[in-house]
Amino acid sequence: MQILGIDIGGSGIKGALVNTADGTIIGKKHRIATPQPATPEAVAQTVNKIIKHFNYNGPVGCGFPALIQHGVAKTAANIDKSWVDIDVEKLLFGAGNGHQGMVMLLTIGTGIGSAIMNNGELLPSTELGHLEFKADSAEHYCSDAARERDDLSWEKWGKRFNKYLLYLEMLFSPDMFILGGGASKKFDKYSDQFTVNAKVVPARLRNFAGIIGAACYAARY
Repeated sequence: MQILGIDIGGSGIKGALVNTADGTIIGKKHRIATPQPATPEAVAQTVNKIIKHFNYNGPVGCGFPALIQHGVAKTAANIDKSWVDIDVEKLLFGAGNGHQGMVMLLTIGTGIGSAIMNNGELLPSTELGHLEFKADSAEHYCSDAARERDDLSWEKWGKRFNKYLLYLEMLFSPDMFILGGGASKKFDKYSDQFTVNAKVVPARLRNFAGIIGAACYAARY
Protein backbone atom coordinates (compact mmCIF):
# COMPACT_ATOMS: atom_id res chain seq x y z
CA MET A 1 0.00 0.00 0.00
CA GLN A 2 1.34 3.45 -0.93
CA ILE A 3 0.79 6.19 1.65
CA LEU A 4 2.07 9.76 1.67
CA GLY A 5 4.10 10.47 4.79
CA ILE A 6 4.89 14.04 5.82
CA ASP A 7 7.45 15.02 8.45
CA ILE A 8 7.02 18.53 9.88
CA GLY A 9 10.18 19.95 11.43
CA GLY A 10 11.33 23.29 12.73
CA SER A 11 13.38 24.03 9.62
CA GLY A 12 11.82 21.88 6.91
CA ILE A 13 8.62 20.05 5.96
CA LYS A 14 9.26 17.02 3.79
CA GLY A 15 7.12 14.33 2.28
CA ALA A 16 7.45 11.13 0.28
CA LEU A 17 5.38 8.19 -0.86
CA VAL A 18 5.99 5.11 1.25
CA ASN A 19 5.40 1.43 0.62
CA THR A 20 3.91 0.62 4.02
CA ALA A 21 4.35 -3.12 3.46
CA ASP A 22 8.13 -2.87 3.83
CA GLY A 23 8.75 0.76 4.88
CA THR A 24 10.63 1.78 1.74
CA ILE A 25 10.52 5.20 0.09
CA ILE A 26 9.00 5.30 -3.39
CA GLY A 27 10.64 7.86 -5.65
CA LYS A 28 12.12 11.08 -4.28
CA LYS A 29 11.14 13.06 -1.22
CA HIS A 30 9.96 16.65 -1.59
CA ARG A 31 11.08 19.29 0.92
CA ILE A 32 9.82 22.81 1.55
CA ALA A 33 11.35 25.12 4.13
CA THR A 34 9.17 25.53 7.21
CA PRO A 35 7.42 28.91 6.94
CA GLN A 36 8.47 31.59 9.39
CA PRO A 37 6.58 32.16 11.54
CA ALA A 38 5.36 28.54 11.55
CA THR A 39 1.73 29.38 12.29
CA PRO A 40 -1.02 26.76 11.92
CA GLU A 41 -2.32 28.38 8.74
CA ALA A 42 1.12 28.69 7.15
CA VAL A 43 2.14 25.10 7.99
CA ALA A 44 -1.22 23.77 6.76
CA GLN A 45 -0.69 25.56 3.44
CA THR A 46 2.78 24.04 3.13
CA VAL A 47 1.45 20.54 3.86
CA ASN A 48 -1.16 21.11 1.17
CA LYS A 49 1.59 22.09 -1.30
CA ILE A 50 3.40 18.83 -0.61
CA ILE A 51 0.21 16.83 -1.15
CA LYS A 52 -0.38 18.64 -4.44
CA HIS A 53 3.24 18.06 -5.48
CA PHE A 54 2.62 14.32 -5.42
CA ASN A 55 -0.82 14.70 -7.02
CA TYR A 56 -1.92 12.51 -4.14
CA ASN A 57 -5.43 11.60 -3.09
CA GLY A 58 -5.62 9.28 -0.10
CA PRO A 59 -4.71 8.95 3.59
CA VAL A 60 -1.79 11.05 4.78
CA GLY A 61 0.39 10.42 7.81
CA CYS A 62 2.04 13.36 9.52
CA GLY A 63 4.82 13.57 12.07
CA PHE A 64 4.55 16.74 14.14
CA PRO A 65 7.13 18.41 16.48
CA ALA A 66 4.96 18.78 19.56
CA LEU A 67 3.33 16.86 22.35
CA ILE A 68 -0.01 15.70 20.94
CA GLN A 69 -2.88 14.51 23.13
CA HIS A 70 -5.94 13.16 21.35
CA GLY A 71 -4.97 15.09 18.23
CA VAL A 72 -4.45 18.41 20.05
CA ALA A 73 -1.05 20.15 20.30
CA LYS A 74 -0.02 20.86 23.88
CA THR A 75 3.47 22.26 23.26
CA ALA A 76 5.14 24.37 20.56
CA ALA A 77 8.89 24.56 21.08
CA ASN A 78 10.13 24.85 17.49
CA ILE A 79 6.96 26.09 15.84
CA ASP A 80 4.76 29.11 16.45
CA LYS A 81 3.20 29.30 19.93
CA SER A 82 -0.24 29.69 18.36
CA TRP A 83 -0.23 25.90 17.80
CA VAL A 84 -0.92 25.27 21.49
CA ASP A 85 -4.45 23.82 21.92
CA ILE A 86 -4.94 23.55 18.15
CA ASP A 87 -6.57 20.32 16.96
CA VAL A 88 -3.77 19.31 14.58
CA GLU A 89 -5.62 16.35 13.09
CA LYS A 90 -8.65 18.46 12.28
CA LEU A 91 -6.60 21.32 10.85
CA LEU A 92 -4.31 19.24 8.61
CA PHE A 93 -6.47 16.31 7.62
CA GLY A 94 -9.99 16.87 8.78
CA ALA A 95 -9.91 14.58 11.51
CA GLY A 96 13.11 -0.63 17.55
CA ASN A 97 11.18 -3.44 15.96
CA GLY A 98 11.33 -6.75 17.86
CA HIS A 99 13.62 -5.45 20.63
CA GLN A 100 12.59 -6.38 24.14
CA GLY A 101 13.30 -4.07 27.05
CA MET A 102 13.39 -0.28 27.04
CA VAL A 103 14.36 1.49 23.83
CA MET A 104 14.68 5.25 23.69
CA LEU A 105 14.46 7.00 20.30
CA LEU A 106 15.86 10.52 20.00
CA THR A 107 15.40 12.52 16.80
CA ILE A 108 18.09 15.16 16.48
CA GLY A 109 17.31 18.19 14.38
CA THR A 110 16.15 21.73 15.10
CA GLY A 111 15.10 20.33 18.47
CA ILE A 112 15.23 16.86 20.04
CA GLY A 113 12.18 14.65 19.71
CA SER A 114 11.73 11.54 21.83
CA ALA A 115 9.86 8.27 22.09
CA ILE A 116 10.15 5.43 24.58
CA MET A 117 9.27 1.84 23.76
CA ASN A 118 9.09 -0.78 26.51
CA ASN A 119 8.84 -4.34 25.18
CA GLY A 120 7.33 -2.97 21.98
CA GLU A 121 4.74 -0.75 23.69
CA LEU A 122 4.94 3.00 23.11
CA LEU A 123 4.89 5.36 26.06
CA PRO A 124 3.06 8.37 24.59
CA SER A 125 3.67 12.08 24.99
CA THR A 126 7.32 12.30 26.04
CA GLU A 127 9.23 15.56 25.56
CA LEU A 128 12.75 14.63 26.66
CA GLY A 129 14.29 17.36 24.55
CA HIS A 130 12.74 19.83 26.98
CA LEU A 131 14.34 18.36 30.09
CA GLU A 132 16.17 20.99 32.12
CA PHE A 133 19.85 20.36 31.45
CA LYS A 134 22.96 22.49 31.90
CA ALA A 135 20.80 25.35 33.22
CA ASP A 136 18.76 25.30 30.00
CA SER A 137 16.73 22.85 27.94
CA ALA A 138 18.53 19.79 26.59
CA GLU A 139 17.71 20.62 22.98
CA HIS A 140 19.12 24.14 23.34
CA TYR A 141 22.34 22.53 24.58
CA CYS A 142 22.82 19.65 22.15
CA SER A 143 20.38 19.62 19.23
CA ASP A 144 21.74 19.79 15.69
CA ALA A 145 20.67 23.43 15.63
CA ALA A 146 22.83 23.99 18.75
CA ARG A 147 25.79 22.36 16.97
CA GLU A 148 25.40 24.76 14.05
CA ARG A 149 24.78 27.74 16.32
CA ASP A 150 27.96 27.13 18.34
CA ASP A 151 29.97 26.06 15.27
CA LEU A 152 30.96 22.75 16.86
CA SER A 153 32.83 19.98 15.11
CA TRP A 154 31.03 16.62 15.10
CA GLU A 155 33.54 15.36 17.68
CA LYS A 156 32.93 18.26 20.07
CA TRP A 157 29.18 18.02 19.55
CA GLY A 158 29.33 14.25 20.18
CA LYS A 159 30.98 14.87 23.56
CA ARG A 160 28.22 17.33 24.38
CA PHE A 161 25.45 14.93 23.28
CA ASN A 162 27.08 12.14 25.28
CA LYS A 163 26.54 14.17 28.46
CA TYR A 164 22.84 14.29 27.63
CA LEU A 165 22.73 10.53 27.01
CA LEU A 166 24.46 9.92 30.34
CA TYR A 167 21.80 12.03 32.03
CA LEU A 168 18.99 10.10 30.34
CA GLU A 169 20.64 6.82 31.26
CA MET A 170 20.79 7.87 34.90
CA LEU A 171 17.07 8.72 34.84
CA PHE A 172 15.66 5.85 32.75
CA SER A 173 18.30 3.08 32.39
CA PRO A 174 17.32 2.19 28.80
CA ASP A 175 18.73 -0.87 27.07
CA MET A 176 19.22 0.99 23.79
CA PHE A 177 19.33 4.49 22.36
CA ILE A 178 18.30 4.93 18.72
CA LEU A 179 19.34 8.22 17.14
CA GLY A 180 17.33 9.59 14.23
CA GLY A 181 16.82 12.95 12.56
CA GLY A 182 19.21 14.89 10.39
CA ALA A 183 22.25 14.33 12.63
CA SER A 184 21.90 10.56 12.32
CA LYS A 185 23.33 10.79 8.79
CA LYS A 186 26.70 11.72 10.34
CA PHE A 187 26.61 9.04 13.07
CA ASP A 188 30.07 7.69 12.23
CA LYS A 189 31.61 11.12 12.84
CA TYR A 190 30.67 11.25 16.54
CA SER A 191 29.67 7.74 17.67
CA ASP A 192 33.08 7.09 19.28
CA GLN A 193 32.33 9.86 21.82
CA PHE A 194 29.58 7.88 23.56
CA THR A 195 30.37 6.35 26.97
CA VAL A 196 26.90 5.22 28.06
CA ASN A 197 26.35 1.58 29.01
CA ALA A 198 23.32 1.27 26.73
CA LYS A 199 23.82 0.38 23.08
CA VAL A 200 23.66 3.43 20.80
CA VAL A 201 22.72 2.94 17.14
CA PRO A 202 21.54 5.18 14.30
CA ALA A 203 17.94 4.78 13.18
CA ARG A 204 17.87 2.28 10.31
CA LEU A 205 15.75 4.72 8.33
CA ARG A 206 17.93 7.71 9.30
CA ASN A 207 16.26 10.99 8.36
CA PHE A 208 13.40 9.20 6.54
CA ALA A 209 12.08 7.74 9.80
CA GLY A 210 9.55 10.54 10.39
CA ILE A 211 8.09 10.25 6.89
CA ILE A 212 7.90 6.46 6.95
CA GLY A 213 6.54 6.29 10.49
CA ALA A 214 3.82 8.81 9.66
CA ALA A 215 2.81 6.87 6.55
CA CYS A 216 2.73 3.52 8.33
CA TYR A 217 0.63 5.03 11.12
CA ALA A 218 -1.87 6.38 8.57
CA ALA A 219 -2.06 2.95 6.93
CA ARG A 220 -3.65 1.58 10.11
CA TYR A 221 -6.85 3.59 9.50
